Amino acid sequence: MATFKEFRNNVKPNWCPGCGDFSIQAAIQRAAANVGLEPEELAVISGIGCSGRISGYINAYGLHGIHGRALPIAQGVKLANRELTVIASGGDGDGFAIGMGHTVHAIRRNLNITYIVMDNQIYGLTKGQTSPRSAEGFKTKSTPEGSIESTLSPLEIALSAGATFVAQSFSSDLKQLTALIEAGIKHEGFSLINVFSPCVTFNKINTYDWFKENIVNLEQFPDYDPTNRVTAMNKIMETNGMLTGLIYQNTVRKSYEDMITGFRPEALAKQDLSLSEEHFAKLVAEFK
Repeated sequence: MATFKEFRNNVKPNWCPGCGDFSIQAAIQRAAANVGLEPEELAVISGIGCSGRISGYINAYGLHGIHGRALPIAQGVKLANRELTVIASGGDGDGFAIGMGHTVHAIRRNLNITYIVMDNQIYGLTKGQTSPRSAEGFKTKSTPEGSIESTLSPLEIALSAGATFVAQSFSSDLKQLTALIEAGIKHEGFSLINVFSPCVTFNKINTYDWFKENIVNLEQFPDYDPTNRVTAMNKIMETNGMLTGLIYQNTVRKSYEDMITGFRPEALAKQDLSLSEEHFAKLVAEFK
């Protein structure tokens, strides 16, 4: 069985010192080892942005895609090689701006993959512009007088789109984050895990100290029921989306794969997909 050290490679991350993404990388590696995966059983698909680099920093199959397109690539990988555990990752700009359409449809489709969003509430790689997650009044290079747009709430959108697994964590809480990624990997369906990951270079508002002062951990509510969708939505709205933990999980709804007629769990490369002449002629005849 692989240890988390075996999910390391020799590529040194070039994130800024103190970036929250370091902890997210470590949590993915620890979670992969804890659920019993080997490096060749994991694929990490990422988009563009500081977060997009993570696919090259983990010893597993990896693909650094294009902006906002990590999810369609990840879904294709999962359907082609169904034996792989697939993790998609990206930033809040990647997943909640140009990629938001893919995010919503991946949620409602409920394919068996895990999507980890590194939410720093700013565009970091392009040197500090407002993102969909930036607060109203947030001043950046693209909004020098303060943003006049409201903040997008990904958790509310996920529940509205029919998500079967919604969680949120903070990069400083490595124990909780690792446990949530483990649960997301084990969940039969689409798992969305949004992670507060402070940008220490360009975001001087949403700092580590700011998150520690404003985050509400669901562990404070021993009677909280993550299987109740209405309760989950109410708690998100009560805390203005600043809660961490397992927010909602539906284990009843079937995954996309389980609803495909004739679905076989083997990778396509291992399946006999050849057509007999008789079968081919029958297919052609249907179009005449």
